[in-house]
Amino acid sequence: MREEVQAFLSSRQDLVYFLRNQPVWYRRLSREPYALKEFEEASKVFYGQTFPQRVDRFQNQLNMVNMMLALVTQLKN
Repeated sequence: MREEVQAFLSSRQDLVYFLRNQPVWYRRLSREPYALKEFEEASKVFYGQTFPQRVDRFQNQLNMVNMMLALVTQLKN
């Protein structure tokens, strides 16, 4: 693997962990070091950091709060 790719990975421990979980990226980055942007996007999907995933997570939390409020109002009556 090229030194600049290794330097980039050493600055981001989350990407190192993703690389260890997905060894196909190690091979791909060794052959295509310019694929770092795609690598970062794949790691964001893996960690759930894309915008749609964040919206879904927020919506799930909001639904949980609504259910808790409904439960409290039912218990109050």
